[in-house]
Order: sequence, then structure tokens, then C-alpha cells
Amino acid sequence: MVRAAVLPAVGAPLEIADIDLPEPGPGQVRVRLAAAGVCHSDLSLSDGTMRVPVPAVLGHEGAGTVVSVGEGVAGVAPGDRVVLNWAPSCGSCHACGLGEVWLCANALNGSADVYARTADGTDLHPGLNVAAFAEETVVAASCVLPLPDGVPLVDAALLGCAVLTGYGAIHHAARVRPGETVAVFGVGGVGLATLQAARIAGASTVVAVDVSPEKEELARAAGATAYVVASEQTAREIRGLTGKQGVDVAVECVGRAVTIRTAWESTRRGGRTTVVGIGGKDQQVTFNALELFHWGRTLSGCVYGNANPAEDLPVLADHVRAGRLDLSALVTDHIALDGIPAAFENMLAGKGGRSLVVF
Repeated sequence: MVRAAVLPAVGAPLEIADIDLPEPGPGQVRVRLAAAGVCHSDLSLSDGTMRVPVPAVLGHEGAGTVVSVGEGVAGVAPGDRVVLNWAPSCGSCHACGLGEVWLCANALNGSADVYARTADGTDLHPGLNVAAFAEETVVAASCVLPLPDGVPLVDAALLGCAVLTGYGAIHHAARVRPGETVAVFGVGGVGLATLQAARIAGASTVVAVDVSPEKEELARAAGATAYVVASEQTAREIRGLTGKQGVDVAVECVGRAVTIRTAWESTRRGGRTTVVGIGGKDQQVTFNALELFHWGRTLSGCVYGNANPAEDLPVLADHVRAGRLDLSALVTDHIALDGIPAAFENMLAGKGGRSLVVF
């Protein structure tokens, strides 16, 4: 039995409970969690914006130590430090065949599995495959990645989602070049990682945008050279900071129609807007045909940073070891399992960066 945060139904409060976690079967790995990040996607799963089978144990951003492995597992062994990979690619679907592993059609198939049970025998599903909101979890071997040396295990949890997403948005999706100007909308965990990634990429001007004035210090520490409190004048302010042209690249980390539209309006003619935030179906963004032609801007989505976790994790670890990437700077709150509901409330209120569950 291990302690876990259980989502009994969509829209219901999380329940901290003991769950019956079996030993790993063939091709599976049991991991003792060191830490798990609280991501906005977990909130979206709990409120039904995104759908997973319930009841479930959420949490998809985590790192820990391998406890045991099932038959046929060769890539990791007990005692190994690992990062959880919530979106493992199958290697055989159309997207994987194109090398676009972040769009794998089968990546989330494991979320429908029964991986554990409550004390009364109710089946539990692993939210987004890995069920990181628990002291221990059992996952497919494809859902663990060896953690390179020199990265603190607790901080490494952030590599599983926020950092891969933010880094990938800059380096893979938007392909920011040295000297370009960048605006990042939303200074949460992913936004802070995106700001650091823009600095690593050599952006000349990095504008952070958020509704909260209190986040300016966090944003500047992450690499922002300017800070704008979101308003109806945001696009105008950003053009004023960039010679009236607009930024080369805008990255939207919020998932709201008004923010996506503002990010697009904040880019220069021919600029690039990358949407990372996950919004609901009710968030409709509109453009007219003439402005699309005139401005020549590119608007694109970005899934999991368009990253290949197996290839990108060693690169990120190198940035951490060299001091270019500060994982601890993304975290504003260290909490226990029972602190997750409050972390959700802080996200809804636009407070702080990443909350990290430490076991």
C-alpha cells in the first residue's frame, strides 16, 4: 500500500488515500518518487478540460528511483535514478514514422489501463500513464528515462514536462535564433522554463507577460529583459519595446483565446507565434483573411515542446551541469500530497511558479 492523490471523478476533490500497488509485471518498472511537479494539465484533467478514465491517480511530471523491474526489462535496474516520460512514443504509428514522436497516436494508451486499486478494491487508472502523485508508481518501461549524472533528483522532476515543453517550444517549435526577440505569455512553471530557454538560445530581447505584477522578479531571474503586466495595451507595449516592429517570436503558455490573439498581434510582420497553453473547446480564436495575408505571420501549436525526450534529456542535463539552466528557480512552493488542491487554486489565481510535491 502506498499513499496517493486520487481523483475519484471529474470535477471531484482529490482524495489522499492508501492504494494497493502491485509488483511490476513483464515490461514494467516500479519507481519510488522523489518529487512530482503540479502542472496545469493536471488541473485540466481534474476539471474535465482534458479527458482521462477515472478514478485515477494524476501527476505526470516526476522523477525517482527504480525499486524493482518486471521480466524483460533491460534498460534500467533497481537503484537507477529516472525521469518519468508521460508520453512514450510507440515507434510504429504514422507520426513516429515521420520522426514526430511528440504526436504519437498511441502515446496515451496506457491511461486506460488499470494499474492499481483502492483499499476497497476499486480499479484505478494512471492519469497520463505515470500516476506521479503517489509515493510509488508502476509504469511501462518506455515511461522511464535514465537521469544523467549531475542533476539533483528532486529538481529533475521538472524535466519531465515543464522544462521539456518550454525548452522545446523555443528550440524545436519556434526555432529561436541568436539575436532574435521573444515574448513569453504566462509566467508559470512552463513560462519560466521558456524564458530560460530563450536566454540559452541567445535572444536579444526577452519580454515576459503575465497578469500578475508580483511575478516580475521571477521572470527577470529566469532571463526576461522586460516585463509587461497584461492589459488591452499589451501588443502595443511590446511593439514599443522592439522599435515598433513587434517580436520575432511569441510563445503563449496560457491557453486562452485572448492571450493567443494578443501573442499573435505582438509579433512583427512575418513573425512566429507558438501556442503551448492548453485551452478548452470554448476558447475560439478568430482572424480575418486580409490580416492573415498582410501580416504573413505563422501561428502553430506545440505539443510537449515538439521534443524527443530520450534525445533532449541529455542536452538539458548538460545545460543544468553547466549552470545555464536553473531548475530550482522554477519552483516557488515545496508541498506534500495534501497540498495539491491548494496548488491548483494558486494556478487558477495566477500565483507563483511551479509547485513541487516532495516525498
